[in-house]
Amino acid sequence: MSALTQLSFSIENSPRWHQSNIQQVDGVTITPLNAPLGAVVTGLDAALPQHAQTILKLKQALHDNLILVFKQQSLTDEQFLAFTSYFGAIFKPPVDIPVLATQKDSGLPPDVIPVSNAVGEGDYTGHGELTPHSDHHWTPQPSSGSLLYALEVPRDGGATSWYNTVQAYADLDAETKQEIQNLQLITYNPFLRFGTGVHPKYRFSNQEILGAAFPHPLVRTHPESGKQGLYLDSHTEVEVVGYDDQKGSTLIERLRQHITQDKYRYEHQWEVGDIVYWDNQVTLHSRTAFPAEQRRLLKRVSLAGGRPF
Repeated sequence: MSALTQLSFSIENSPRWHQSNIQQVDGVTITPLNAPLGAVVTGLDAALPQHAQTILKLKQALHDNLILVFKQQSLTDEQFLAFTSYFGAIFKPPVDIPVLATQKDSGLPPDVIPVSNAVGEGDYTGHGELTPHSDHHWTPQPSSGSLLYALEVPRDGGATSWYNTVQAYADLDAETKQEIQNLQLITYNPFLRFGTGVHPKYRFSNQEILGAAFPHPLVRTHPESGKQGLYLDSHTEVEVVGYDDQKGSTLIERLRQHITQDKYRYEHQWEVGDIVYWDNQVTLHSRTAFPAEQRRLLKRVSLAGGRPF
């Protein structure tokens, strides 16, 4: 028999219910943040087997709050991966669509991705600012969510912000809602631009297309909660399908200015042991820069999603 995948190994070797305490739902507290989105989860040990009602409670809390912050966790990669598997399958893009940490031999990212500026741990995101975006937006089936686990954090900077795209859409005027309700947006793969020195925010019709193009709705409906949100990054190259160049560019810039307002944002100051689980379908996230000489190491697992509608 061939060797088990990392995910299969993690689940096979996770604690058995009859051998350890099960995380009971009555010990878990979920407290909404005083912010446009987010809730803090306390009293949960992610290394333990989880009771069915605990997982259901967490899934409902994610729908209600869009991001969940788990405090004071201590996990191996295998324990982290086993915990994330309660919430869905692991995201795997098509092998011909590059994403963060795509491996040359397989065309796929690893299940657990080190998001770090530490040499030897995976220098995938460096130490600079990352603008508001949703992960894997340019793929045919973007990830539904991600969990990010902090192992080392810098003294200065490196905070992550999340934006509530549901509330941003709800606050639009009726005329704008009517205009954008049935529009489709192509988000182009930013990894195909790396090293070119060219980073357009909008693709005009006289510009070259790099790679495959997958139209997704500009107003996305959440497949479980039914909530609608703006499905738009702040800087990634995009194109409104079927729109005049200037009209499309003007519309997108106006929506970007709207969606990235502070009133839709929660900024998280990382502490070692934090896990943040976010719904990638109805939020954006960004990162502040931090000094290159300060180490930052987090581990990320992304969950599979369906075709946006």
